[in-house]
Amino acid sequence: MNTNSNVYTVIYTTVIVVVVAAVLALVSQSLKSRQDANERADTISQMLTAAGYGTKAEFGKMGNAAVLEKYASEIEEAFTIGTDGARKADLPEGKVFSPKELKALNYIIKDEEKAAEAELPVFIFKNGKTVVPIYGAGLWGPVWGYVSFENGTATFTGAYFDHESETAGLGAKIKDDPEFQARFVGKQADFGASERSSVFEIVKGGVSGESGAIDNKIDAITGATMTSKGLDEAIDTWLYAYRAYFNANAAPEEEPAEPMEEEPIAEEE
Repeated sequence: MNTNSNVYTVIYTTVIVVVVAAVLALVSQSLKSRQDANERADTISQMLTAAGYGTKAEFGKMGNAAVLEKYASEIEEAFTIGTDGARKADLPEGKVFSPKELKALNYIIKDEEKAAEAELPVFIFKNGKTVVPIYGAGLWGPVWGYVSFENGTATFTGAYFDHESETAGLGAKIKDDPEFQARFVGKQADFGASERSSVFEIVKGGVSGESGAIDNKIDAITGATMTSKGLDEAIDTWLYAYRAYFNANAAPEEEPAEPMEEEPIAEEE
């Protein structure tokens, strides 16, 4: 065959492309189980961080096996609920949700006609924390993460967020800046809100406290307006979907004790 002909060039190029594609597919398939294990351990690390068992950096140094063991020893129960708050099914042991699965759920809960079909995960840990996921769109790609509440309350006890491609030093701070995530601790979700956008707010320019109002606002990240808005919408969307569950499981408020009547002092004769 004439190696200088166009036919030879086309055949040679085609063979090379096919061989390279086959090798890449083989490598990808052989590494898939390891990639899945890494993703699962990373997801569990995020949940454990939100639940207050340590920092993401600490879990990153432990290795996958140790992270899975820690999760198994600390999770009390995991199940799914509907947007009506009713419990649907127990999750299989060790089941967690990947960003792809959260993305699929995000489409469902944002669709008014399909929202009732949603099966939302709830993770309850032995330290008294309830952890739920969030997912949405940042500036350049998806953002997701986990927030935790004290069981029976609407009070945040922790948060951890991740992203695909937010700007380093700006939007990426939702993941890289522990101080930003710490802003959630002690704040409250307004599960009685009638509008999705009022459940929780990430506000640019500071938070002004209002006497008697639910403390459901934190400061946005300076210079990362669009990422902050995207995360704000993600949190609102998901917590609005969970509101029936949290309202149904809220601890009853204690009624104030009635003042004791003082017995009249007998007058001396």
